[in-house]
Amino acid sequence: MTTSNDIPLASAPINRAAHHRTDPVWLEAAMQREDVLVFLMHKGLPLVDHSGQSLVWLGPEAARLTPQVERVFLGLDKVGAPIFAINMDERFKLEGSLIEGTGEFTDMRAAASSLSAMQGNLASTARSILEWHRSHRFCSKCGAESEVAEAGWKRICPACGAEHFPRTDPVAIMLAVKDDKCLLGRQSTWPAGFWSALAGFVEPGETLEQAAARELEEEAGIKSDPATAEYLFCQPWPFPSSLMVGIILQAETEEVSVEQDELEAARWITREEARQVLAGTHPDIYCPPPMAVAHHILKVWAEREG
Repeated sequence: MTTSNDIPLASAPINRAAHHRTDPVWLEAAMQREDVLVFLMHKGLPLVDHSGQSLVWLGPEAARLTPQVERVFLGLDKVGAPIFAINMDERFKLEGSLIEGTGEFTDMRAAASSLSAMQGNLASTARSILEWHRSHRFCSKCGAESEVAEAGWKRICPACGAEHFPRTDPVAIMLAVKDDKCLLGRQSTWPAGFWSALAGFVEPGETLEQAAARELEEEAGIKSDPATAEYLFCQPWPFPSSLMVGIILQAETEEVSVEQDELEAARWITREEARQVLAGTHPDIYCPPPMAVAHHILKVWAEREG
């Protein structure tokens, strides 16, 4: 059975060792250890070596790189080595730096599809946290500029004392099914032939199941009972910071009525067609790559007996 631990970006997490986040003496000593593992982020992009299959790992010499913006303690690996992500200032250039020639800052989606499970999780976590820092520099209570605290996992306003924590937005990503068919949709901005499961953010005051049913009706006009929702697995998604919750939902109606602001089109396909889509043999549909949770939702349903 597929679980969240099998989903890219969610699998092979390290020990976050959160108790060290409030110990500045330990954190400074950890950055100077010979076994410290440090990787760099720049404008939301991880520094990846020229093979494209690994982050560029630095040791204590990373502290000599300037200018730096934030440093996040991510945890300890299986042998107890501390791992940090450093966010470089927008002015930073690899050319002429101490690490020139080691790799390049790579698109996160491209990097995540090639990195190992652990490295994908680390880069995803770092991107989510650092993008939160970038967009939440000012206190939402009084407007003053806040400061990084607890090894990057918190911001504190020096003016009013308010504490701010990284946010994760839950998203229901659902495959509506009826008998031997499932529903796929596409947006007008997607490449030709690309179709996926429907999705939408969970609103205040509703459950994941209710959000899935609401979004299904709003986007495609398909009615369903939230009580029929089947939870599969979830995936942290760092664009900018969501938790994608995979659900299969039993549809009560079949007639599609697309909300053009959300989707360009929606269509039912059979289980056999879904298997063709996953195999890359369908004549006019291709689905999200294995890095995306939508791929695995479709795969779980397609592999079931009718």
